[in-house]
Amino acid sequence: MALLAYVVDDPATSAFWPFAVFSPEWQAMVWAVAHHREVRFVDLPAATVLAGQPTVAEGETLVGLDADPSDTADPPDTAGEPDPRHDRLRDDPIAVLAAAAGYDDPERWWDDVVEQRPSARTDAGDGPPPDDPFDAITEAMGTLRAQAAPARSPSERLTEARREAHMRRQLRAAMRDHDRVALVCGAWHAPALTGTLPSATADQALLRGLPKVKVTTTWVPWTHSRLAFRSGYGAGVESPGWYEHLFTARDAPVERWFTAVAGELRAHDLPVSSAHAIEATRLAEMLAVIRARPMPGLAEVQEAALAVMCDGSAVALAHVTRGLVVGERLGAVPDEAPLLPLEADLRRLARSVRLVVAPEPRVIVLDLRKEFDRGKARLLRRLRILGIGWGVPDGVSGTGTFKETWTVAWDPQFSVAIVIASQWGTTVESAATACLIAGITTLAGVTARVERALLAELTDALPPLLAALDERAAHEADVLHLLDALPALVRAGRYGTVRGTDTAALGTVARAMLTRACAGLPAAASGISGEAADVLRRHLDAVTAVVGLLGADSRAEWLGTLTRLAARADLPGLVGGRITRILLDATEIDAGAAGLRLARALSHGPTVADRASFAEGFLAGSALLLVHDRRILEVVDAWVRGLGEHDFVDVLPVLRRAFGSYNQPERRAIVERAAALTAVGQQESRAEPDLELDLAASEPVLATVRTLLRGVR
Repeated sequence: MALLAYVVDDPATSAFWPFAVFSPEWQAMVWAVAHHREVRFVDLPAATVLAGQPTVAEGETLVGLDADPSDTADPPDTAGEPDPRHDRLRDDPIAVLAAAAGYDDPERWWDDVVEQRPSARTDAGDGPPPDDPFDAITEAMGTLRAQAAPARSPSERLTEARREAHMRRQLRAAMRDHDRVALVCGAWHAPALTGTLPSATADQALLRGLPKVKVTTTWVPWTHSRLAFRSGYGAGVESPGWYEHLFTARDAPVERWFTAVAGELRAHDLPVSSAHAIEATRLAEMLAVIRARPMPGLAEVQEAALAVMCDGSAVALAHVTRGLVVGERLGAVPDEAPLLPLEADLRRLARSVRLVVAPEPRVIVLDLRKEFDRGKARLLRRLRILGIGWGVPDGVSGTGTFKETWTVAWDPQFSVAIVIASQWGTTVESAATACLIAGITTLAGVTARVERALLAELTDALPPLLAALDERAAHEADVLHLLDALPALVRAGRYGTVRGTDTAALGTVARAMLTRACAGLPAAASGISGEAADVLRRHLDAVTAVVGLLGADSRAEWLGTLTRLAARADLPGLVGGRITRILLDATEIDAGAAGLRLARALSHGPTVADRASFAEGFLAGSALLLVHDRRILEVVDAWVRGLGEHDFVDVLPVLRRAFGSYNQPERRAIVERAAALTAVGQQESRAEPDLELDLAASEPVLATVRTLLRGVR
């Protein structure tokens, strides 16, 4: 799990402090509770951390900063490029120590020195084990701190100095109250908290005037995969599942690990026997002996699993890495933990529709005719409005709009989204409603929100959204804006039968918007750039896909407008080709007429690029036309064959875009049809008899050709 702290007035400003069962801080707290000991946090409070740290100008002197032992280091060399080793010293000091010890993997070095040393795996006796490495690590960290100091900015040094000054202040207070004190901290901070501490006065000077904000804290579930992220206060633990195993399986950890590996592989239908686990254990132990390691580490067990249990398959080993080395364990927060009202309502609704909070992706199919499934879809839709993507729609299965397919997976980061969404309301319904009707701007934005409101069954959001829709639709003069807004509005009109919502008013508004768009479309399509033509083409496709839902009259109005528009000579090739294809698919023109228009455009366009644009617009979409209509394929084939070398190179990107949208079987079918055309052409050429030419009758033509050729020379 993780501690979540956020600013009350600005929930987006937040921070996580994650804990796993093997986290030293967590174990310290658990021990303290079990033994009735006081436990305190010693780092800077969240109220200060989230307030932001002030910057320090170069050369500015700060009282108390001289107490930082790193200030005694030599000044940096200002000549040449900055040394990248200084950044590594602070960002990953363990890697520096591991490299000094001859290790190329810092995790492996830490395992050998700390986690898997023999004395660390025994519980006998009190006090530190005889080979306790922590004093040596603390001494090494002191050296690294001195080397890293010159390359760090004053602001970075001040932030760290204040953190450690606060730790020392808390440490002094604890030592006044108790005879024995244990402090758990990162190895980097150990040199500043041991030995002779700086004076309390110097620390107090560093902490004077720290900014603060009002914060709220709570517990939230966390996952192993989130521990692996180096974001924010992320732990950056690359193998949390492995470390949890070491911490919890103290007896026979290697044998138990390979037992778990066998179970993971069997869960993916891979054949693994107990003999595999035994042999993998022996191989891992032998590798550890060869490498002089105290016991097999992650590298050894992974190599043994790959060789013995996965038959050398990296794909099979990936199941082990994902399921065990990292893992996808999700923590649980007790019901009595403090919850935001919105989160409490979300949990209540999830329980009522039996949606399980789990990190593993799961596909569900919902039948909207069933109230129980409608409740799931309604909750997932409302959460998406609030920016909580617990469910992702995968499309509609079956016919009509009665079934929906969703992929659901819980991400711990949704905890922050819940906090942010709390500004809209205390329940999922009220928050989603308030979020939808806030900040309405464009006409397309209004229609999109109307559609989302209908899908999420937010009836209270519809009146203000419909009022905004009427207002903006009446004053909108831009044809592209009207075309952009129409599809969402038309789609919204079909949800009433499934969700019991009256959407008759939406159809009236949509038909009025379509009429205005048809009236202004000829002017909007004339003399536009290639980029604008591409935008218009996408709008034409989107409106064509939904216009049939408005009724036969609206469909006839739209197709009639496109028919008149196709006759214009000033139409961009991309738009002209697309309109021709739309009219063909709608059976407004037959294949013969479409082929004639295509042939004319490909042979008489002003430039090769314009002719190619017409072809792109015509060919985009389904490949069935080229597969099943030989006349269209012959026109395209003849045009491509007739291109010169330079022209072909110029139009190749256009052809790649057009044919690249087809799937592999469609492209293969086109190649086969084109090859058949070539074979037929060759056969017809061989079958043609030799023609007897009447040279006397052709003499006038030949004389004209000779005249033209002399003019060319």
